[in-house]
Amino acid sequence: MLNSWIVSLSEANIISIVLLVVVLFSMLQGWGRGFKRAAGGLFGLLGSGLMAIAALIMAVPAAVYLSPLAGEWASGVVLPDKQLSQWQQVYYTAVSVLANSPLVRFLLLLLLSYILIRLMLGLLFLLMPFRLPQFSSRPGGKITGASRLSGAVLGFAAGLARALVLVFALYIGVGLNPDSGFSRYVESSPIYSQSAAAVFEPLAGEGVRGKLPVLTKAVAAEMNDILRRKYEVIDHDISADIAGAAADIAGQADGDEEKAKLLYDWIGSRITYDYTKAENYEQKRIWHEQTPQDTFDTRLGVCIDYARLYAVMARSQGLQVRVVTGRGYDGQGGYGPHAWNEVYISSREAWIPLDSTWASSGNWFNTKDFDSTHIKENIL
Repeated sequence: MLNSWIVSLSEANIISIVLLVVVLFSMLQGWGRGFKRAAGGLFGLLGSGLMAIAALIMAVPAAVYLSPLAGEWASGVVLPDKQLSQWQQVYYTAVSVLANSPLVRFLLLLLLSYILIRLMLGLLFLLMPFRLPQFSSRPGGKITGASRLSGAVLGFAAGLARALVLVFALYIGVGLNPDSGFSRYVESSPIYSQSAAAVFEPLAGEGVRGKLPVLTKAVAAEMNDILRRKYEVIDHDISADIAGAAADIAGQADGDEEKAKLLYDWIGSRITYDYTKAENYEQKRIWHEQTPQDTFDTRLGVCIDYARLYAVMARSQGLQVRVVTGRGYDGQGGYGPHAWNEVYISSREAWIPLDSTWASSGNWFNTKDFDSTHIKENIL
């Protein structure tokens, strides 16, 4: 085992070096403290570990019990029919996530339950009518060589425990995203690989680890959905001037498709692309968030602003519409970040795509080659 650690150090794998440093630092700390203080540190480390495990074991059923209750409560919260402040937008977005994202809701409640139970266990420990043995040495007392050697041995044990905690965290991370470059680098560490194979794989088994990527995809899908819920909350209040303009444009149209096309033509011809905003984001990573009302008033925006304004105007006329984000063809052989819309046409019983941002360059209302120039990634 020691030989493999020395070999891994020579290979300069950062993961191996970190794990070795943790163990060596703990040994030196034990040597400096002596037996009694090192024993106290090891005892405290084991006690904290056991308390954390107990808190996690109790937090799981607590989160299982609370999750449907929180979901039921959140589902009953009604969005007020008025313009929301920034803090209200955050609050109602969080409520929407609790109501409609069961996995994220469970994980949030699990974390909250763990923190509260961990604090309660700590308080109960302090209120215990008896005290556990204390191992601290007297200040200024002389530490003998035997005490230092014993302390180093205990420090080594504490270092192994700390290193195993890190290995466990890495093991979970690798299991959640096994195909990433980081995971491959972690698995190239002999110390990590041997420790995980000897300790955690027999306990977890392939079945548990095989389910972790599925969990990652499920959480990622719900996290991506949070942005859609954010825009649903922000854009729920349709102002009278936007609704009135949409009614003037498409109110007398014959059917959903004609309504959708008239609104597409109006936004594509009335809104001007804001190149300054786009350049600030691409070159300086400065992003100016604007509402559909801002886009309507200024007649300026980038692709996401076109798409959000279209969604609000279309919804005011009874259309089902969604905002799509992904990548659009840049005309130079590549693709860049982009946003557009899909609208549901009841007569076709289908969602059709449209891109009002590109309307000035041609017809991008449900064209045949739409999918060849647009790569859909998320629906907001």
